[in-house]
Amino acid sequence: MPYREPARTASPGDARHGDHESTHGAADGALPVGVTVFDDGYPGVSGLAPDLLRALRAAAADAARDGVVFYVNSGKRSPAYQNKLYREAISKYGSAEEAARWVATPDTSAHVSGNAVDIGHSAAKAWLSEHGARYGLCQIYRNEPWHFELRPEAVEHGCPPMYADPSHDPRLRR
Repeated sequence: MPYREPARTASPGDARHGDHESTHGAADGALPVGVTVFDDGYPGVSGLAPDLLRALRAAAADAARDGVVFYVNSGKRSPAYQNKLYREAISKYGSAEEAARWVATPDTSAHVSGNAVDIGHSAAKAWLSEHGARYGLCQIYRNEPWHFELRPEAVEHGCPPMYADPSHDPRLRR
């Protein structure tokens, strides 16, 4: 019997929740549950940077041999969708400073540029944490085990040290 992933549940800080799909559609990057890295019909997947998408697909093909499926919880996002997520985080966490630990602004988000992906299901996150550097795929933030970005140098040198959270990432400071 083929491996079947358990139902997806939101992680703390997970940027994708059901209400986003009703106010922001697929064109903005909102994704329904069950989308994989091979589902080109969704701009949230097909809009990812080509090198990132190639690395994800190579890793996903190898992970599938271990019975692991890479679901995309969030990929490429429109600036409007990112702004909505940022405003919601400010409301949830009470300040822009606290929100910055979980959600970047539209001007600084690697999701808006198509250079970041949030991978779903614990088996996929664990697989990527263990094997991702081989493909240049690295977890960037310790508090976001679902968030991966392409670091080509990781293939030879391993992933760089993680930032505690996005508020410590110098790329996101304005």
